[in-house]
Amino acid sequence: MKIKLKVGVVGATGMVGRRFVSLLADHPWFEVVSVSASARSAGKSYAEAVKGRWAMTTAVPKQIGALTVQNASEVEQISERVDFIFCAVDMPKDQIRELEERYVRAETPVVSNNSAHRWTPDVPMVIPEINPEHLSVIESQKKRLGVKNGFIAVKPNCSIQSYVPALHPLKSFVPQEVFVCTYQAISGAGKTFKDWPEMEDNVIPYIGGEEEKSEREPLKVWGALSNGEIITADKPAITSQCIRVPASDGHLAAVFVSFQKKPTKERILELWAAFKARPQELNLPSAPRPFLKYFEEDNRPQTKLDREYERGMGITIGRLREDLILDWRFVCLSHNTLRGAAGGGVLTAELLKAEGYLQSK
Repeated sequence: MKIKLKVGVVGATGMVGRRFVSLLADHPWFEVVSVSASARSAGKSYAEAVKGRWAMTTAVPKQIGALTVQNASEVEQISERVDFIFCAVDMPKDQIRELEERYVRAETPVVSNNSAHRWTPDVPMVIPEINPEHLSVIESQKKRLGVKNGFIAVKPNCSIQSYVPALHPLKSFVPQEVFVCTYQAISGAGKTFKDWPEMEDNVIPYIGGEEEKSEREPLKVWGALSNGEIITADKPAITSQCIRVPASDGHLAAVFVSFQKKPTKERILELWAAFKARPQELNLPSAPRPFLKYFEEDNRPQTKLDREYERGMGITIGRLREDLILDWRFVCLSHNTLRGAAGGGVLTAELLKAEGYLQSK
């Protein structure tokens, strides 16, 4: 049996942190040996710290539930116990940036769910099926920070995980303009209906900062490597509206796109059906097979029915049809706390390990 890498979950009591713990409970490559959170949770058992708000479909993993929660700021003590960390803390950006860099300087790699370092030029912002080549920028990051093993890799915002994977196989036709409207579940705000009852029978047409992330982050994901940095792409032009809807999980996107060279419907469907990438080639444990699924039915994908496709790690697409103003329109769906958050982080860590960036200390 292969020795598992020892993992810490920083921010383990929050919504995404709890999802990390649930996904890692029986992971074939990783073992959670440390959970940490704010000072108010420190000293409690993990089971006690999340009592009444676990909100996962499975029980708190027994072994992890027995761990004592540490203060996330105890960087040296945590770093001594782990090979790398997943970071999902809920703090101001400048504090997150500082905390993550402290772990890196303690020679502990960080796989981050946070946005604090998404625009640091030598930090890869990864959707593993789309831009795995961006991991090579890590060597430049290490030189800048003066470390041997520590680094930060981040995942993008959950809002782009539904439509960017659907657009990526069509890049050879050069998308020019993308109009997208996302209908985002309440778990994206770290909420359940129990603690956000005003979302029942309600729609809120605003999510702070989300539209800017939806419009800008795909351009870094599609960016080019140059002189140890990621240079953001300048096309396509993306405009978005992001709306909070009364769904527990799942982000649905309505997409309208024009191309420099308009593909046929048959060619689009062929490219979606055939698409596979590095995670599938490497047979990573969390990789969906296939990544993309197209529904012929007019009323699919549906958030409640289809968000769990491929254990919540796949992307579902439907309603591809010609548009009256642009070239094509379609809808697509991702699970925001799995593919869009913790699951995407776990898959990124699997890719990092398979490519030799994560090792036992």
